[in-house]
Amino acid sequence: MSSIANLEPLVLEQLQSLSLDPARPLIISDADEVLLKFVAGLETYLQGRDMWLDLQSFALSGNIKRKNTNEIIATEEVPDLLSDFFAAATGDLEAVTGAADALAALHKRGAQIIVLTNVPHAQRHVRQECLARQGLDYPVIANQGLKGPAVTYLAQQCEGPFFFLDDIPHNIASVAKAHAPTKCIHFIADKRLAQLIDPAKDSQIQSSSWPHTHAYIENELAQLGH
Repeated sequence: MSSIANLEPLVLEQLQSLSLDPARPLIISDADEVLLKFVAGLETYLQGRDMWLDLQSFALSGNIKRKNTNEIIATEEVPDLLSDFFAAATGDLEAVTGAADALAALHKRGAQIIVLTNVPHAQRHVRQECLARQGLDYPVIANQGLKGPAVTYLAQQCEGPFFFLDDIPHNIASVAKAHAPTKCIHFIADKRLAQLIDPAKDSQIQSSSWPHTHAYIENELAQLGH
């Protein structure tokens, strides 16, 4: 089945607006906890609302608490809280150390870079501006749901090789199932968070370091003659 059939219209419209070179390698990267310090930004936001993040598991539900009482924020409240966070703070997140330098070097040697993020569509341009301001000036696609369909669509436009970076295992599983040739990198910038989860079983490597990730991609490209 064509990946187009599985894509939300807003996502497909963004993907179709891209101009890709079929002969160049393609790196598709998530933003939160890969290019941007999502957890640190969320912690700052929560502090301003008298809450805190108690990193006891690889999840937000059950780990956001009120400061004074340590009362856990109800699971059903978390989506609205995250929506408010994205509306208020998307433009304020700091870039992950080393991300801009690594991707600039990979771009210079010929790789195309697309940011595929599940940021709300209303914040897409704010996210793009935030990234560009910190040396990560690449096209941003505001995805919805699992990322396998979008990655498959992108891969159909190019010959490869293909690399996909994400912090969420089910996104990596989705991509691995949808497009097996893609090399998946399970990247979690916040080392506290990374320690709470095993490497995604469908990933080639798990990393919290952009120099490590850069070296891996460079080595793969060299082996494939790029």
